[in-house]
Amino acid sequence: MNVTVRQLQIFVAVAKCRSYAEACDLVHLSQPALSISIKNLEEALGGKLLLRTTRSVLLTPEGEEFYPIAQQLLSDWDVSLEDARNRFALRRGRLVIAAMPTFASSLLPTILAEFHRRYSGINVTVQDVVAEQVVDMVRNGRVELGISFDPGELEDIHFQPLFRDKFVALFPPGHPLLDKARIKWTDLRELSFIALQRPSSIRGLIQQTMQEQGMNLAPEFEAHQLAVVGRMVVEGLGVSVIPALSGDQMREMGAVCRPIYPEISRHVGIISHRRRPVSRVTEAMTEVILGWSKTAPQG
Repeated sequence: MNVTVRQLQIFVAVAKCRSYAEACDLVHLSQPALSISIKNLEEALGGKLLLRTTRSVLLTPEGEEFYPIAQQLLSDWDVSLEDARNRFALRRGRLVIAAMPTFASSLLPTILAEFHRRYSGINVTVQDVVAEQVVDMVRNGRVELGISFDPGELEDIHFQPLFRDKFVALFPPGHPLLDKARIKWTDLRELSFIALQRPSSIRGLIQQTMQEQGMNLAPEFEAHQLAVVGRMVVEGLGVSVIPALSGDQMREMGAVCRPIYPEISRHVGIISHRRRPVSRVTEAMTEVILGWSKTAPQG
């Protein structure tokens, strides 16, 4: 037989009052119903907890030992219920977001500030990982929500676009091409080019665009992170093409961004799993992000 929370509540009431009559008032039961509940609890545990005399109720030695245990179990139960209520009410909880570094370091802090203003009891952890890894983390259940470039049609991944991010050319300060009013892809043909390593989807898009312009992507230098690409450009090792989303970070390093034509762009949006339910806190963060996107400048 299973022991129920209600049986524990009734036993604690009797042990506290040492009276069936008083305990009945506390738990709002008739004496027959209370007696049956105590009997069922004793049968489930395998022995007597209470001895009822004409004047009072006594605890057996086993009952004396079980009494504080029952009180602790009920206390833990109450704490657990309150914790669940707080999580549904967004008064407490934890959220992990996977976001590509360009978004995590530029736009995400503004979103987090608004989220914290609304739900100050929620702890948020940001995993800033490359775009492809954002998809992997959502797919394997490490996070419920990711922010990255559109990964294309995937059976298990849902993508909700937020805005379109244009790509820009990146130069070291003082580069001769900065005198031109309009930078074209073919202007980069004879220059040392710095690219992200494979299998970066950004690199794939740049390579495809270059091929359409009759060019080959043959980078002199490669790196895993855009921040490293930017540092290489600043040091004069070459030029590059990057998402405009990382433009502020590049300018802080000392690099110079210029629009490039023909334009290319990619959608940035929310990534989630198609077949997994999400927590209330993830729903709340999604609402904040979507609200932000309605007022954010579009690329």
